[in-house]
Amino acid sequence: MSQQSQFSLLKKRRFLPFFITQSLGAFNDNVFKQALILAILYKLGIQGDQSVYVNLCALLFILPFFLFSALAGQLGEKYPKDALIRVIKLAEILIMAVGAMGFLFNHLWMLLLTLFAMGTHSALFGPVKYSILPQHLRENELVGGNGLVEMGTFLAILAGTISAGVMLSFTHYAWVVSGAIVLVACLGFAASWGIPRAAAATPGLVLNWNIFSQSWATLRLGLSQTPAVSRSIVGNSWFWFVGAIYLTQIPTYAKDLMFGDETVVTLILTVFSIGIALGSLLCERLSGHKVEIGLVPFGSFGMTVFGLLLWWHSGHLVQSETINSWRDILAQWPGRWVLLDILGIGIFGGFYIVPLYALIQSRTAEKERSRVIAANNILNALFMVVSALVSILLLSVAGLSIPELFLVVSLMNIAVNVYIFSIVPEFTMRFMIWLLGHSMYRVEHRDLDQIPDEGAALLVCNHVSFVDALLIAGAVRRPIRFVMYYKIYRLPVLNFIFRTAGTIPIAGRNEDMDIYEQSFKRIARYLADGELVCIFPEGKLTTDGEISGFKAGMSRILEETPVPVIPMALQGLWGSFFSRDPDKGLLRRLWSRVVLVAGAPITADLAKPVDVREHVKRLRGDQR
Repeated sequence: MSQQSQFSLLKKRRFLPFFITQSLGAFNDNVFKQALILAILYKLGIQGDQSVYVNLCALLFILPFFLFSALAGQLGEKYPKDALIRVIKLAEILIMAVGAMGFLFNHLWMLLLTLFAMGTHSALFGPVKYSILPQHLRENELVGGNGLVEMGTFLAILAGTISAGVMLSFTHYAWVVSGAIVLVACLGFAASWGIPRAAAATPGLVLNWNIFSQSWATLRLGLSQTPAVSRSIVGNSWFWFVGAIYLTQIPTYAKDLMFGDETVVTLILTVFSIGIALGSLLCERLSGHKVEIGLVPFGSFGMTVFGLLLWWHSGHLVQSETINSWRDILAQWPGRWVLLDILGIGIFGGFYIVPLYALIQSRTAEKERSRVIAANNILNALFMVVSALVSILLLSVAGLSIPELFLVVSLMNIAVNVYIFSIVPEFTMRFMIWLLGHSMYRVEHRDLDQIPDEGAALLVCNHVSFVDALLIAGAVRRPIRFVMYYKIYRLPVLNFIFRTAGTIPIAGRNEDMDIYEQSFKRIARYLADGELVCIFPEGKLTTDGEISGFKAGMSRILEETPVPVIPMALQGLWGSFFSRDPDKGLLRRLWSRVVLVAGAPITADLAKPVDVREHVKRLRGDQR
């Protein structure tokens, strides 16, 4: 498996043109939207309650996601995605030309129409944006690619927001903004021509133009996927619920609690965006180049902790009789703590959102992927609207302060994610496996590409410790069904993980014949379904660090279901806390280096227990 940095994707034609295209689109969206809001507040001379128009802008941009995401999902499956992107980017040039006219002639209605059209453009682009990645990226590049996309998106949002403020400071701002939005749209269209062909997934799909019935059908399709995918969609939308509340309250928070000017708002937005970008980029390194949903509970936990800290530190902000600039905020510790909290929320938000996007992409059938992502966008928009209503209810009706709103959201985050993780315990299981592999052990993988990407195989490994199965499960991309001695299977805490992973408990013939026979039936069923099964044919944990003789059960498995055998070996576990070394200690060899190595496949007819044992011994070498 390739271990190249995710940044190497930026050198590849199958990713770079798409990355530039989507980043320029996000940048342009936010330049136009923020410039329009600032023009309403400061330039257009609108009388009356300007906040009505500001909220109208938010509504007009989000409304197309309700109306057109379902259509976008269908288009993304019926037509080649590269051609569809070019059509959408060409439309962006025309839309921005209308917006430019609105700025030049101070026509508010034209600007609002353009904003609605840009929302439509983004709604149509969204399903294509995420469904094209699995077509152009390998499985071990998917997390890194998604991390780069999320980084590019949030940095583009930040750059667009800041750039709009700079442009509005010019005397002839209308000419500057108009030229910029049209130029960026043209650059995005030019970049789209470099995107390689991405064939239509379902060219024969009949389009349903009824946006209401199709939206409902698309939502049902998304939420009827496997529990892991459907709850990932809910978790993804929940992230945007939380993010929308934080981002919406930042200007008021900066003004009323930090006594800051507009530079403080920019500083907070910058810190938050940098946090999301850092978290998104770190996902690839922490996940080992594979879709690691164990990071999702980690991200959720961090978002909650830093949300609570933000509430706590907000109570220690120093009141000021003068307006603070960003330099004043950085000069005082309460302000620094708040910024660190916001950075933490952003980083752990990246840990949370990137694996969810990657899971939705990797576990959805290609012919349904665009529509499932469209369902995700519809639900995202719904959650963002609900977040606005909840904020109004808690702030205006219940009379909470903004820090208290942050406290409520952090507590709600616990409740929502406990629900998601209880429905799909795979998240918690993978988190515990990931935590084990990044705390007590440093696990190195060698030649795991010997394990087939699809199809049945029997994995055979030496048995050194109580956590062998967890370390193997954390290293291999595919789900594995482990055969395990039933007394280890029943260990507290670990039993939850084993049950969730579909582990097969086995007993000796003389201990429990029913368990013994049922285990072989389940093994045969899993292999017949094309899954991976892992056995520890020694039948027990080693008591001296050496590899004992292999039992005959392996031969029975292969007689009933002939499949390739993949020999594997664990090095460096003997003497660790979970081994049976009499000289072990709790802190002995903490964070020790463990190696998992795989050998070449052996055909079923050649996989005699004594010969396979010799293969495993050679793979392990002298390092116990």
